[in-house]
Amino acid sequence: MVMGSLPENVDVAVLGGGVGGYVAAIRASELGKNVAIVEKNKMGGHCLNYACIPSKTMIYIADLFYDMTHSEKFGIKASEVKIDPQKMYQWRMDVSKKLESGVEYLCKSNGIEVIKTKGTFISSNQIQMENGEELDFKKAIIATGSEPKEVAGFGADKGVIDYKAALMLQTIPQSMSIIGAGYVAVEIGTLFAKLGSKVDIIAHSDVLSKFDREAVDLVKKRMQQLGVTIHTNATPSSLQGSTITLSNGETINSQTIVSAVGLVPYTDGLGLQNTKVKTDAKGFILVNSSMQTQDPNIYAVGDAVGEPLLAHKAIRQGEVAGEAAAGQNASYDNKVVPAVIFSDPEVAIAGILEGQGIKTKKFPLTALGRAIALDNTNGFIKIAYDDSENIKGVEIVSPDANAMIAEAALAIEMGATLEDVADTIHPHPTFSELFQEVAGAALDRPIHFYYGSKK
Repeated sequence: MVMGSLPENVDVAVLGGGVGGYVAAIRASELGKNVAIVEKNKMGGHCLNYACIPSKTMIYIADLFYDMTHSEKFGIKASEVKIDPQKMYQWRMDVSKKLESGVEYLCKSNGIEVIKTKGTFISSNQIQMENGEELDFKKAIIATGSEPKEVAGFGADKGVIDYKAALMLQTIPQSMSIIGAGYVAVEIGTLFAKLGSKVDIIAHSDVLSKFDREAVDLVKKRMQQLGVTIHTNATPSSLQGSTITLSNGETINSQTIVSAVGLVPYTDGLGLQNTKVKTDAKGFILVNSSMQTQDPNIYAVGDAVGEPLLAHKAIRQGEVAGEAAAGQNASYDNKVVPAVIFSDPEVAIAGILEGQGIKTKKFPLTALGRAIALDNTNGFIKIAYDDSENIKGVEIVSPDANAMIAEAALAIEMGATLEDVADTIHPHPTFSELFQEVAGAALDRPIHFYYGSKK
């Protein structure tokens, strides 16, 4: 922006232009407030430029390449299929740039001032910016997100890259070691294995240790089929050149080493000590149901306020904070935040799968027409419900799980019962029929899978 065009006062100042921040800004602007966003880097933030969108773009390319070279069973024999890493990189960058431009257009169209600089609170009503100007505000929304956590002794000075850099590689490494075994490590490891890299994953306990083991076992088996070596119950102890020594004595030599051990909130250095905003021991900002901090003038959303660190959670919280900052009676009272792992097969979860009074039922992909037709039967759906047959949780391990989980989240939010889902006509032949099938099975009226005699 042109120096001197900065408004001296705004109704709402948003610190951070990621998915939580720009959504909050748009909602506040739609409610008639004068809004400015202070963003030190790219609009769209972590998700659009470095994580969610780039990773799914790369996963799609890797899947496409792999399927082209592994489709003989369908009568497709492709020879000399090659991948151009430079074009792949350019496509990935162009996607992010297009989305970043789209966010900038949305902000401009909504009359939101975007200030490209770093901002720091100097009081509960003022932000000091690195461009030398100050911005007075009535309300502020912190949406600064998170940043990759580092592993001591395995930093950039040792040639280790974080997962953001891994998604910006302009070559396909012959070998890659990934420190960490969460969903980011699994997604990156799988996509590079499909592109031809020899992948090693170093897991403190096991891959996806926080997820349902029935689902993880299928993902793990598939990764091993793709040639991924998973080093369980191990931590990296030293690094010499390109050789990692593990705590169990194993050594791994890799061309590229990636650190993917999680995220930490980006809340240090924001000048929060000059406000009444408080954080917990991990640095997450404390907020109430309206996303308001302990400073009545300041709100916070997204990764900066705690788990789950997911973009769609940040978007919803951004809507709430934007409305609350504009004087509306808004509350973040969602029952579930669905989660998706874009592994092979995909894993998607909404709600809870266990607890007192919770029962579950499972339906396999081997009994689904669509899955059999595509020779993609590695998976299942599991539904959790209470004594009143209210749906409490759903887990889907299947192609299209990322899309299907939305129906499950809606069902839980609306208090749907097994009968509501079982009696809803689902289109055939689709993977979405899984939800209807498992609900019917939970009601003891299965159609396309025989669970055994009831006698």
